[in-house]
Amino acid sequence: MTGGEYMKFRLNDYETKDVMRILREWTELDRKEFGKSISRSAKSIKSYENGERNYTVQLLKDIIKKYNITVVFEKNKK
Repeated sequence: MTGGEYMKFRLNDYETKDVMRILREWTELDRKEFGKSISRSAKSIKSYENGERNYTVQLLKDIIKKYNITVVFEKNKK
């Protein structure tokens, strides 16, 4: 993702494994580079993206902080 772009997705529309893939794709890094940047192996990233392994909320927080990504929770009115 180049500077100045605004991208968003609705978390409710995706599975957990897709979230990791989307975040990695936004960084424009391959699995090996992305994994290294967050102290994980390419194999771990592949496992997260394939839904074979779950990641923690803490890891998600570390990624969004490192890559300056904002996560917003919003409650819909009934």
